Amino acid sequence: MAVKVRIPTPLRKLTGGSSEVFAEGVTVSEVLADLEGKYPGIKERICENDGALRKFVNLYLNDEDIRFKENMNTKVVDNDELSIVPAIAGGIS
Repeated sequence: MAVKVRIPTPLRKLTGGSSEVFAEGVTVSEVLADLEGKYPGIKERICENDGALRKFVNLYLNDEDIRFKENMNTKVVDNDELSIVPAIAGGIS
C-alpha cells in the first residue's frame, strides 16, 4: 500500500529535504521498514532498537495517534497519511 509520510524538519536531511515521501507496507511497522530502505538512518531516529516507537516521537495515521490504535501493527491502506511528529516539551514552571 502506498502511504504518504509527512517528515518533520529535523529528519528532512535524511530525505533530501523532502517534507513528504511515499512508502509501502500493510502495517505502520512495514511502512517504517520501507522508509529505512529508501532513507537509511530514519528508522533509528523514530524507533528503539527493539522496534518500539521512541517515547519522544508520535506517529499519527490520518490524524489518529497509533498508540491508541494497534501501535506499530496498525494497518494502513492506499492513500493513508502517516505523520511523524516529534514531541515538544518545556515551558514555564
